[in-house]
Amino acid sequence: MSSSLATKLATYRPSADTVKLIKSTPILLLVGPTGAGKDSLKERLLETDKYHHIISHTTRPPRINHGIIEQDGREYHFINQAKAEKMLDKQAFVEAKIYSGNLYGTSASEIRAAHDDGRIAMTDIEVQGVAEYKTLDPHVMAVFLLPPDIKTWQTRLRRRYGDVVDAIDYRRRLQTALEEIEQLLNTDYYIALINDDLEKTYEAVQEITTSNHPPDDSPARATAKQLAGDIQAHLDRNT
Repeated sequence: MSSSLATKLATYRPSADTVKLIKSTPILLLVGPTGAGKDSLKERLLETDKYHHIISHTTRPPRINHGIIEQDGREYHFINQAKAEKMLDKQAFVEAKIYSGNLYGTSASEIRAAHDDGRIAMTDIEVQGVAEYKTLDPHVMAVFLLPPDIKTWQTRLRRRYGDVVDAIDYRRRLQTALEEIEQLLNTDYYIALINDDLEKTYEAVQEITTSNHPPDDSPARATAKQLAGDIQAHLDRNT
């Protein structure tokens, strides 16, 4: 990452018009470690006419998911660092941050499209991005998806990446997941859900987006605490 991009990110703030847009648009952010089921849930939600999928921008290259290479404009808008800097200069992002060495950001134009269509703007996002959205509008909905246990999660990772992920990369994913789960446990603005059954998770999210009374997520948070302990133990055994 270039030093100029890092400098611009460190001081970046969205425009006043973008902040106003955020506050007038219902927004659902899906969070969770890789393999928690965010993509499957997004696809299920998009089967309704209620949601607009926010396609984020990133400077990382496309990768293979489930044996299929990602496509520009479908999973992400893939951009280079020069384009990212231009977008920052124009205050085109709602939020932008560095994750695993690459820029990720959501654009104001995606939120505008959801607003104008009368839909809920929805995307998966990293924990840093959630914090930025919450700073702009505390009413933004943030759902943290969790696998039911570490064994199920590891099975999902193998199914998703196969032999593509080497030992170093796998350890990095574990460490990132641990940091994300600790963020959940140390904040109160997420609604935690155990994603063990896609249809049940879908119904729970539908309830969250239509009710002013979020569900009791203490069982899911207990699962998160157990997952954090199991991941840490795994990392300790493989140092």
